[in-house]
Amino acid sequence: MHLTPLMRHAELVPVRCLLVDDCRTFLDAARGLLDRDGVAVAGTASCTAEALGQAGLLSPDVAVIDIGLGDENGFDLASQLAERGITVIMTSASAESDYADLIAESPAAGFVPKAELSAARIRRLLGLPGSPVP
Repeated sequence: MHLTPLMRHAELVPVRCLLVDDCRTFLDAARGLLDRDGVAVAGTASCTAEALGQAGLLSPDVAVIDIGLGDENGFDLASQLAERGITVIMTSASAESDYADLIAESPAAGFVPKAELSAARIRRLLGLPGSPVP
């Protein structure tokens, strides 16, 4: 029996994602979009404490974190999740250039504007094929 390396069929492996944002409307919309496009949203959180708890329970592959979490800082959460071995992608309604230095200094794999969030962008930042097989 010949086994094919996992990366050759990475588009078949669902990416498990934790979404972190203080806006419930965004979380619901992003969950629907990503689930439809092949990224399994394992959980959502609206603050650091929830995100850390969900990360411990769900062991996601990636966390998409809003830079501004109400009174909290998404970069602080990104560091804590990265220490747990979770890949982090930052997001914001603001332009990437507004946070370029902070993103570069953070453990984040990259940044995706909220308006451009997609399974393909997440998979690309993770180094996986852009689109799952239908």
